[in-house]
Amino acid sequence: MSLVPKNVSRTAYRQALHAKKNSPHIFFMGGLAGVVASTVLACRATLNLDKVVDELRNDIENVKGMEEESDREYHDKEYHKDLAYVYGKGSYNIARLYAPAATLGVVSIACLTGSHISLNRRNQALTAALATMTAAYEEYRQRVSDELGADRERNINMSTHDELITNKDGEKELIKVADQNGRSPYARFFDEYSPNWQKNAELNRLFVQCQQNYANNLLQARGHVFLNEVYDMLGIERSRAGSVVGWVISDYGDNYIDFGMFEVYSRDFVNGQERSILLDFNVDGVIYDKI
Repeated sequence: MSLVPKNVSRTAYRQALHAKKNSPHIFFMGGLAGVVASTVLACRATLNLDKVVDELRNDIENVKGMEEESDREYHDKEYHKDLAYVYGKGSYNIARLYAPAATLGVVSIACLTGSHISLNRRNQALTAALATMTAAYEEYRQRVSDELGADRERNINMSTHDELITNKDGEKELIKVADQNGRSPYARFFDEYSPNWQKNAELNRLFVQCQQNYANNLLQARGHVFLNEVYDMLGIERSRAGSVVGWVISDYGDNYIDFGMFEVYSRDFVNGQERSILLDFNVDGVIYDKI
């Protein structure tokens, strides 16, 4: 039977888990502090270096003086032996002087390297997990499309519903309207918050269309485009997901970039009746590991 209470054991395990979770930050801060401390120690050692060098210089001069004043009994072998001992002693004193700074510097570099490796592994794991979920979602959509048809699957995915409106001729018209809340996590508004937005609806439509064309040209020329790059083209704030998802020329992707300008919910923007638009991008998913 354990003598340690369960709550104490759970607290210890929880604290250990928190420490492991924050280990990259701990290693980084420790390495940064160690680099600063090792620099300070090296500066302090340099202040005492003159004393060690002067002692070494005096020992060398004493050995050379003995060689000049001695008789034949002081052979070259003994002279070189004494000189080697003096150099070895001086090197040891200099190494001992800088040893704390060098040791702390090596430990600091090890901490920074450990932080980098840990974050790298976590990023790779997160990228792989996101890629797996994206692939599973696309396979699910494909199965729904095969079962119900592409149009029906698209309507379900976009949360569309039929709405009766009156057109310009005064006639009743049944159209499909998409729920704007049912967009993908990559969808963004191009509106007055963008520095490229204008008060003229036609200029906004031309601008978005030109950016889509440019993005497609970039995709064909370079082979890949990240979503954050498209956000930059439109003057939209970047996202974390945008740094790993995007488009890549391949056998499994669309091989083109679509901003979703001509979806059913964007008809007013395309027709020049609305100055802003909700853009939803047909990203291929995670491409960071496919370039």
